[in-house]
Amino acid sequence: MASIARVSCLSIAISLVVSAASAQPSALPDGAGRAVLERHCVACHDLRRPAQALGFDAAGWRELVDTMVDLGGSPDLEVLTEYLAEHFPPRADGGARVVDGPVRIRFREWRVPTRGQRARDPVEAPDGGIWWAGQWGNLLGRIDPATDSMREYPLPTGARPHTVTTDAAGNVWYTGNGNGTIGRLDPATGAVTEYPMPDPALRDPHSMIADARGVLWFTAQNSNMVGRLDPVSGEIRVREVPTPGSRPYGIKLDSRGTPFVACNGGNCLLRIDPATMEIREYRLPDAGSTVRRLAFASDDTIWYVNSRLGRIGHLDPRTGEVREWPSPSGPRSHPYAIAVVDDIVWYNESGVRPDMLVRFDPATEVFQSWPIPSGSIHAGIVRHMRPTRAGDLLVHQSATNRVLLVDLP
Repeated sequence: MASIARVSCLSIAISLVVSAASAQPSALPDGAGRAVLERHCVACHDLRRPAQALGFDAAGWRELVDTMVDLGGSPDLEVLTEYLAEHFPPRADGGARVVDGPVRIRFREWRVPTRGQRARDPVEAPDGGIWWAGQWGNLLGRIDPATDSMREYPLPTGARPHTVTTDAAGNVWYTGNGNGTIGRLDPATGAVTEYPMPDPALRDPHSMIADARGVLWFTAQNSNMVGRLDPVSGEIRVREVPTPGSRPYGIKLDSRGTPFVACNGGNCLLRIDPATMEIREYRLPDAGSTVRRLAFASDDTIWYVNSRLGRIGHLDPRTGEVREWPSPSGPRSHPYAIAVVDDIVWYNESGVRPDMLVRFDPATEVFQSWPIPSGSIHAGIVRHMRPTRAGDLLVHQSATNRVLLVDLP
């Protein structure tokens, strides 16, 4: 894991604290730290990124660098952070709008062990443990929230898990976004069973959810496909979605176990017939819309993020009626993850800094929002959020390798 941690370095973090309103990238300023930055990050990333960063003081840059690359006691760390603080100090133009209100929440954080892994997509298992996917670290991890203990499980080479989920029986599943597989992990032994995709055109299993029978439903964004895995027989069935370039992304189930899918490449939501896998499209009114993720209210209506246009939306699948609301931080706020808890809508604004957690009450149409912490700084993007059985919320900050539990009222 050490080599992955070292090359998944500072410029990953920088890319995730970029101000949406910033200008085009520019060359790095001269200085002793420039050579250090180029030495540690050029293997993976474009070094023009710091010119777009929101910025930190030296302590903030040090904390951020420490989550992304292991410089140990090297003098490079001091040189690098002083250089970054001098040339990329804190800025006030991140574009985030904080909306005050009466609701009080608390964040509980865990920093996961392997640096540079880009921890993401935490989910609560039936036994109360919290699993996450370390995509760049090629691992899954589990937190025991009662003791704060953590364990990481290495995966087959090249798996690069995009998400992790559990079924009702407690089995742990992941999507092998890098090697075209779905995997099942045995936490007792660490053994992994892989299920390769049956169609070579499906290369990138993405998001996934298990229904009440344990059947896994998944999307493949770049392959423009959806699929299902029956773990009893091992059979995988796949289906190309009707419109080219739809880029199926988030996937959720309604109360009857019917999968619905978000289109990250077009103005649509998709319904998959669980028996036949026939796909129905629901077109959204604005052709400029794209949808990262969706969630269900108690009445089986759908809340979704209109990511490209900076809105949240509501669709009634029975009537096709759609309504949308602008997100507080504006049209470039890029809402990303979304969840519904007790019919209150929660989502994040990923295109502004800090990354904002937003609450929307459909009954009053009132917003409230909070900056999402990453230790003592704000640096990350929530790409998926999921409720816990107690009615709280699991999120993450992949830039700083943190899993967070949001204690909701």
